[in-house]
Amino acid sequence: MDNSTQTFGKKFILLGLSTIPGLQVFFSFLFLLMYMVSFSGNLILIIVVQFNTQLRTPMYFFLTNLAFIDICFSSTVVPKIISNTLSSDQSISFFGCAAQLYFHLALGSTECLLLAIMAYDRYIAICKPLLYNTIVGKTFCLYLAGGCWIVNLLNSFLLTFFTFRLPFCRSNLIRHFFCEMPPLFHLSCKDTWFNELMNYIAAGLIVLGSFLLILMSYLCIAMTILKIRSTQERLKAFSTCASHLTVVCLFYGTIMFIYLRPHYSYSPGQDKVVTVLYTVVTPMLNPIIYSIRNKDVIKAIKKTFYLRACK
Repeated sequence: MDNSTQTFGKKFILLGLSTIPGLQVFFSFLFLLMYMVSFSGNLILIIVVQFNTQLRTPMYFFLTNLAFIDICFSSTVVPKIISNTLSSDQSISFFGCAAQLYFHLALGSTECLLLAIMAYDRYIAICKPLLYNTIVGKTFCLYLAGGCWIVNLLNSFLLTFFTFRLPFCRSNLIRHFFCEMPPLFHLSCKDTWFNELMNYIAAGLIVLGSFLLILMSYLCIAMTILKIRSTQERLKAFSTCASHLTVVCLFYGTIMFIYLRPHYSYSPGQDKVVTVLYTVVTPMLNPIIYSIRNKDVIKAIKKTFYLRACK
């Protein structure tokens, strides 16, 4: 039998966030709380945009896409953590693990490209306002969003396929709380250089490329903001940009730490902490930073739920 097929039907054991049962429960409760905040915040944003025609602009089109991705992104990880904590069975099937990895990679990489598109959208709106409606039309937005999904669904399929072609002969214990490539590579008794090379190329192009595009966009935005005469307006604009960049750096920084560092420096304990930041924390912060702090969104939320209450 081929080595690559020896693990078909095999189960993996997810060792979770901690080996101490009490801490497992505490962390699971904390994850559940953050997941509920993330889910409700992103869902409210989607509902509000759908019921308010004045918010149907390119910016909010991309924000609703981001909200949908964030809901699905955290949903690939948190429910499995909760179920593993509440039950004595910490296993995940071979195909379940592959599916979790696939959707995690697809959604995470799509969010990377989407955040870059949103930064470009803000650049056009602030630096070239007279050309905004000409450049950023409905068709343009649909092509960009559709392109993000197609590219990353295909990319994630290739990465997942080649990861699960590896023979996992060393152990079936995954020293993580979900199926991710670095800990899976350490279970293989075959040289993983090809998989690591694919991982570096994909992460370099999608993650690092998107991050550099965002930095360039915000640099141009900052130069435009400096030309604003009103000190109050200038500080307000810088405050908004700073909050956006903080979350962006947290998201991209943690992903680059996991996927662009050398394979030999893998550290299970450290990786768990870092992974929490981009799988659970940033999806919770995104609706707050990008939407809840926006006056138009606050007005729309009040209007939407007031009208629903009146009915």
